[in-house]
Amino acid sequence: MSLFPVRLLALLLACLLLIGPPPALAAGAADVLGPAGGDAAAPHSFVAAAARTVAPAVVRIDIERSVARQPFDPVLLDPLLRDLFGDPSGSRRERGQGSGVVIDAPRGLVLTNAHVVDQVDSVEVTLADGRQVDGEVVGADPVTDLAVVRVRGVRDLQSAPLGDSEALEVGDWAIALGSPYGLERTVTLGIVSSLHRDINSLGFSDKRLDLIQTDAAINPGNSGGPLIDAAGRVIGINTLVRSGPGAGLGFAIPINLARRVADQLASGGQVVHPYLGLQLVPLTARRARENNRDPDALLQLPERDGALVQRVLENSPAETAGLRRGDLVIAVAEQAVRDPAALLQRVERSAVGEPLPITVLRGQRELKLSIRPAPLPQAG
Repeated sequence: MSLFPVRLLALLLACLLLIGPPPALAAGAADVLGPAGGDAAAPHSFVAAAARTVAPAVVRIDIERSVARQPFDPVLLDPLLRDLFGDPSGSRRERGQGSGVVIDAPRGLVLTNAHVVDQVDSVEVTLADGRQVDGEVVGADPVTDLAVVRVRGVRDLQSAPLGDSEALEVGDWAIALGSPYGLERTVTLGIVSSLHRDINSLGFSDKRLDLIQTDAAINPGNSGGPLIDAAGRVIGINTLVRSGPGAGLGFAIPINLARRVADQLASGGQVVHPYLGLQLVPLTARRARENNRDPDALLQLPERDGALVQRVLENSPAETAGLRRGDLVIAVAEQAVRDPAALLQRVERSAVGEPLPITVLRGQRELKLSIRPAPLPQAG
């Protein structure tokens, strides 16, 4: 075989490399690069612009608290062993860390998670510019895991712009800011993976939260920091993460709820949550049919979706209103109830002491009852 065709091909390739790609190919490459296309006038992404808007309002929170020591085994309380090992009574100092976001610069108010500042002895706030100042816990609401911290005498604070969490859609951009593992000014990117995720389904029965789920990386230390949208507006307060063999799942408290709770805490008031006194489980028509076909079933259930009353607490508003175990709640305030989360959301928006109409199925009968929510009893 002659070497002439090979040499000719090599020569043509060398010419192409010197001349560059044809115009059509060059245009295609620019399309792949995106709108900026490497333009020096717009060298950064929307993520950088959004983070730049909020970053001056993001803080790190370092706390210190006293924690009771775990008691030694009783055998170690022998006087001779006490001399050897020391007195097991007393407490130890524990340090923790989280994040926060300034929501009211003139008043020095920082929004964070309640679990970040729970039972603390001291709070130190590190501002975006590196200044470290003392903070004081103004108030905390464990039910929504929100707290407000105040810093005093700080000039040039900047508030973060707040968005509207009710306007979110699944698939919207989500950007998390904070100090995971103490690494300040960390930014991670993801999307809104789901909305209205009931925190009870994640194993937290003592909370009342309807969470934003995101795949933006959230790690220990991110708690209390902001979740923002593509425009740099705060849409949520990062609160927890669930990790697994694959990617972790992050969750944030919607900013609309956080704003309402923060307003009450900042004014020195206590956040009051309406309470019915019901333990509920979800019921679907399919699950009800399976139960009713079982000859050993203790109770015949209405074959439709709703919130099934598993237990009525004694001396509760629900007991006063006449609800019973086995009742299926199908509507509240003329709004359909498909599961316990829908009922709790509506109850949370109700007023303590005001009549709340509720519709239940008891066997084959539909009953309309009136219930007056009471304040949620404080734990402990």
